[in-house]
Amino acid sequence: MRSCVLGLFLLSALGAAGDEFVSIFDGSSGEGWVTNSPKKPLPKSNVQQDGLNPHGSGGYIVVHDKPHGDFVLDFDYKLSKGCNTGVFLRVGNLKDPVMTGLEIAIDDTTGTGMHDSGAFYDLVSPKVNAQKPVGEWNHMTITAKGPKITIHLNGQDVSEIDLDAFDKPGKRPDGSSHKFSSVTVKDLARTGYFGFQDHGQDCWYKDVKLKDLN
Repeated sequence: MRSCVLGLFLLSALGAAGDEFVSIFDGSSGEGWVTNSPKKPLPKSNVQQDGLNPHGSGGYIVVHDKPHGDFVLDFDYKLSKGCNTGVFLRVGNLKDPVMTGLEIAIDDTTGTGMHDSGAFYDLVSPKVNAQKPVGEWNHMTITAKGPKITIHLNGQDVSEIDLDAFDKPGKRPDGSSHKFSSVTVKDLARTGYFGFQDHGQDCWYKDVKLKDLN
């Protein structure tokens, strides 16, 4: 009986541990982060006073070095003026992140179009642009569970997507066309890499935490 109770206690403790966020960027080194192509450790110069800055890293995206399926990703970010960048999720092929993953737009804009902050790039526009002005810190939480992904920005639910609804190549559920003409979004990998884009301008990330829902 004692062994049974002990087993239940250990299972409960393990379950509780799995519910916790884990820091995946310590703010002082690039440990656990790599460039996508070529896949190399993040250069020390990209770990700066304000956080992880992908610009000039040598890759199109800087990714966490382990693939993830269902998760909650939580982080703060700060834009430079005119910045156009994004967060990539579930990238299946590190040599082709644009066509094998999803991009969450993070741009120095104030609109609610399909390329504005909080959008699933060219797939779903945000309901509201909740981003703060350049130079201020923003807080974003991305929750991915199976086909459903939601974006929470600065205290507001800004966008969500149901991947299963995108069941035709190059088409949104309403029949309109998106730029990924050869991609059936429903068929994208449900497990892959996530990371931060270098699109030619500075953007800083800090307090990056992950809760693995698998």
